[in-house]
Amino acid sequence: MPESRLLQNPDDHGAPPRSGWAKLVCELLVEDLAASRAFWEGLLGFRVAYHRPEQSFVYLERPDGAQIMLCRRSGNWETARLEHPFGRGVMFQVYVDELEDILAALTHAGCPLYAGPREVWREWGDREGGKREIVVQDPDGYLVMLARTLENGRELQRPSSEPAQIGNRRPTPAGAPRPSGRRARSGTG
Repeated sequence: MPESRLLQNPDDHGAPPRSGWAKLVCELLVEDLAASRAFWEGLLGFRVAYHRPEQSFVYLERPDGAQIMLCRRSGNWETARLEHPFGRGVMFQVYVDELEDILAALTHAGCPLYAGPREVWREWGDREGGKREIVVQDPDGYLVMLARTLENGRELQRPSSEPAQIGNRRPTPAGAPRPSGRRARSGTG
């Protein structure tokens, strides 16, 4: 497990994230906080910013700025029956500076990949960019995509009469067949 600032003193509950507060941070409800911490810290490279042991809660961050909260299930904040795999219909995307070390740690631990490794190029508005990515499930079944940007993006050259796109699709007249293309069509960043 990566070194944590909490290992020094059990009464030390940590401090706010060193990289500052992210604008959006997800809190995952987990069955086994120790198993989840071993995955997120030991394999994905997150570190403890702070924790509240009495609530079985931990706030994690990566040196490159990603942040996530883990909390053992208590019945609070569960809007419906929660069954494995948790997080159905959601995938968390974490951009990292280095993907190969994480891939090696997952492989060494025998953690199967859900997808990848793969290189994907997508249109990002008026630019095209690529990333190398892997997708893995955490111990509770949450999908986590880890990606390293391959290029900051290059400006797309479109004829001035061509309409701008939203996402990965160009407007198609009603009733016309959708064009097929070689670019990825999923909504993942």
